[in-house]
Amino acid sequence: MDSDIPKTAFRSRYGHYEFIMMSFGLTNAPAVFMNLMNRVFKDFLDSFVIVFIDDILIYSRTEAEHEEHLHQVLETLRANKLYAKFPKYEFCLKKVTFLGHVVSSEGVSVDPAKIEAVTNWPRPSTVSEIRSFLGLAGYYKRFLEDSSRIASPLTQLTRKGTPFVWRPACESSFQELKQKLVSAPVLTVPDGSGSFVIYSDASKKGLSCVLMQQGKIVAYASRQLKSHEQNYPTHDLELAAVVFALKIWRHYLYGEKIPIFTDHKTLKYFFTQKELNMRQRRWLELVKDYDCEILYHPGKANVVTDALSRKVKHSTAVITKQALLLRDFERAEIAVSVEEVTSQLAQLSVQPTLRQRIIVAQLNDPYLIEKRRWVETGQGEDFSISSDDGLTFEGRLCVPEDSAVKTELLTEAHSSPFTMHPGSTKMYQDLRSVYWWRNMKREVADFISRYLICQQVKAPRQRPAGLLQPLSVPGWKWKSVSIDFITGLPKTLKGYTVIWVVVDRLTKSAHFVPGKSTYTASKWGQLYMTEIVRLHGVLVSIVSNRDARFTLKFWKGLQLALGTRLDFSTNFHPQTDGQIERLNQILEDMLRACVLEFLGSWDSHLHLMEFAYNNSYQATIGMTPFEALYGKCCRSPVCWGEVGEQRMLGPELVQTTNTAIQKIRARMLSAQSRQKSYADVRRKDLEFDVRDMVFLKVAPMKGVVRFEKKGKLSPRFVGSFEILERIGPVAYRLALPPSLSAMHDVFHVTKKEKNPSYKAPPPPFSLAAGRRAIVSSAAVHPSILSSVRRRLNPSR
Repeated sequence: MDSDIPKTAFRSRYGHYEFIMMSFGLTNAPAVFMNLMNRVFKDFLDSFVIVFIDDILIYSRTEAEHEEHLHQVLETLRANKLYAKFPKYEFCLKKVTFLGHVVSSEGVSVDPAKIEAVTNWPRPSTVSEIRSFLGLAGYYKRFLEDSSRIASPLTQLTRKGTPFVWRPACESSFQELKQKLVSAPVLTVPDGSGSFVIYSDASKKGLSCVLMQQGKIVAYASRQLKSHEQNYPTHDLELAAVVFALKIWRHYLYGEKIPIFTDHKTLKYFFTQKELNMRQRRWLELVKDYDCEILYHPGKANVVTDALSRKVKHSTAVITKQALLLRDFERAEIAVSVEEVTSQLAQLSVQPTLRQRIIVAQLNDPYLIEKRRWVETGQGEDFSISSDDGLTFEGRLCVPEDSAVKTELLTEAHSSPFTMHPGSTKMYQDLRSVYWWRNMKREVADFISRYLICQQVKAPRQRPAGLLQPLSVPGWKWKSVSIDFITGLPKTLKGYTVIWVVVDRLTKSAHFVPGKSTYTASKWGQLYMTEIVRLHGVLVSIVSNRDARFTLKFWKGLQLALGTRLDFSTNFHPQTDGQIERLNQILEDMLRACVLEFLGSWDSHLHLMEFAYNNSYQATIGMTPFEALYGKCCRSPVCWGEVGEQRMLGPELVQTTNTAIQKIRARMLSAQSRQKSYADVRRKDLEFDVRDMVFLKVAPMKGVVRFEKKGKLSPRFVGSFEILERIGPVAYRLALPPSLSAMHDVFHVTKKEKNPSYKAPPPPFSLAAGRRAIVSSAAVHPSILSSVRRRLNPSR
C-alpha cells in the first residue's frame, strides 16, 4: 500500500530512497507476494496450477489439455502485468524439479542435485554443522523411514548444555542418514481414490508411521519423543503414534475410511475400553473425528517364500526401502533387475541364478542330453523344454549329475535362513515340487543324515538302542545292596535334609537313614557301620551311582578294608540300578503323604515309613521284604491275629530258609525275564567296535558350557570321541579330551543311531568353573567322522 512506502526507506551517500514497488529482502515480502499469486490464480489453484511464491507449476493429463492450460496461465500473467524471464520457462516436461523434489507421473522423489553433496559431506565438527545436516535430512523426512530414530544421537548433540562428543553412535547415525538420503525411494502421489492405509509403531526413542495407498508408499513420518513422553506406558506410546499419524496427514485422511495397523494388540479395543485416563480421553475425542479402524499387525512376515525357484514382482518404491530384503536376496544369490514399464514406475524381476547354472550343467549330463534329444524329436512324453531352455520332467527342472550343483541346491534347501533344517520328508516334498533327478529321495535322506548341525541338535525319534541287561540275582540275603541318596528335602528341627536309602537286592528289605548335607565322609562311614554292618554284617558288594560321597577315597578305602566290592553304575545312566530309583519314588510319595496327613517333621515318621515299606507286598518276590528276610510274617496292628507261632530248630530251619531263598531267586529271575521281554520290544540292538567314532548325548544342565552356549539352546550332542574298549554288553569306554578329564569315561550305548560320513573338528566343550560335568543319560552316538567302522585289525 502507498502508506507503507516510507517503511522501505534507506539512506546512502547518494541520498534518501524509498521503494515504490515491493522488493525482496523485506520480512513480509514472501507472504505478500504469495498472497498476490494466490489471488491472481485463485480460479486455477488445485485444478491444474500449483504456486509457491514465484514458482508456477502447470500439470495436465494430455498434450492438448496442457496447451490450453498454459494459454490460460500466460494470459492471466499478462492481464495482471506479471512477467517472467524466458530462460526460466520449461514447457511440456514429463518430469520436473519443483521445490527440491522431482515430480513425475510415477511419483515424487528426492532431487539428485540436492543430494549430490551428501555423499561427500564431511563429518560435522560443531553444533551448527550438525544443524545444517539435520536441516537437509529433515526437509526430505517424508522419504526416510524411521528418520527420527536414526538421527537421535545427532539431535542430542544439538541440545543446550550437551557437550560436543562425537561417539560411535553419532558416526553410525551420520553415515546411515547419508545412505538413506542417497537411496531414498520414489513416493507415489495420492490419486484421490482414498484407500489409504497407515502402519504405526512406537519405541522409547520416537514415533514412526507410514502412509500407503494401494500398496505404494505415499509418505513416511517420524519424530523423537519429548521428555515427558518418555515416561508414557507402552499402550499410550503406541496410541500416540496413531494420533501423530492422524494429525500430520489430516488433509489426506479426513472423510476417508482408514485401517490403521499397529503391533500393539490392546489398541484394537481402544474404542470399547471402559476405563480411560485423561490423556486417552483427549485422544479419543480426536480419533473419533476420523472414520478409522485400529487393527493388529502381528509382525513382519517372511516375504521370500521360496528363494530357490519363485519369481516375485514388487513396486520399486516398496523394494527400495527394504534394505534387509535386498541383503537376503544377495545372500540367496538372487539377481535383481529393474525394467522400465509404462503402467508403473518399475517392475522388479527376481531370477534365481542357481536355475541358470542348473540349465547350463544339463548340457554336460549324458542322460539329460539324451532326454533332450528325445524331446526335440518328439519322443519324450514326460520331458519338455521350458521357455528358458531348461529340460523339465513333468514341469519340474531336471538337475544333472553334478555334485557341486546338487550340493549347493541341497544346502540351500536345507540350511538357508528360509528353510531352517527340515527333515528328509519335508525337504524332499519342498524340492520335488520344483526339481527332479534320479534317486532324489534317497539322496535327500542321505544328505540330511550326514549334516553336522542336525546331528548335534535334533532329538532322537527312533526306538532307543541297547537291550535291557538285568543285574545278576544275589545268592543270599544282604549279600549285595543298592544305595542312593534323596537330597533337597525340607530341613527338619534336627537339621536333616538327606535320606540315605539302603536296600537288599534279594529280599528288597530296606533301611532309611536320615542325614545332613554337611556330613563328612567319615560321618557317613560311621552311619554305615552302625546302621548296616551292625545288623547284617559285612556286605559282599554295593551297587551305587557315581555320587561324590561314593567316589571319595575314604569310602573306597573303608570298603576295601572290609572286603566289600564297589560296583558303580554306568556313567550318568541311572537305569543301571532301577530298583533303587523305584524305591526312591516310593519313599518320596510316602514323604508327601506324611506331610499332608500327619503333624510334625518328616524325620519323626521315617522309622514308620521303613516299617510300612518292609511290611508291604512285593510282586517281584511274591511276599513282603520282612517275610523274605526273617522267614515269617510281621505282626502289625492290622494283621495281629493272622500271625501264628512257629517252632523250628536245627536242620529244619536251615532247610526252610534255603527253600525260601531259592523260591525268591526263581521269582526274581522270572520277573527279570518278563521285564526284559517287555523292555526289549521298545528297544533295538546296537553294537559298536573299538575305534568307532561316536557322539556323546548331553542335556542342557546347569554349569555345562557347550559350543559357547549354555542352557536350553545348547546342542544335544558333543564329540566325536573314539571308542577305546567295550565294557560289558551295552557300555563302552571313550577317549575323552583333557577338558573332560574329570568325567568318568565309561558310557551306556546310544538311544539313537546316526551314520554321518564327513569329518569335522570336535566343537568346544568345557565345564564352568568349580563344577562337575553333567551329562544326561550319557548316550553314545555314531560319529560324524566315519560311516564305516574302523577296525583294530585291518585284515579282519
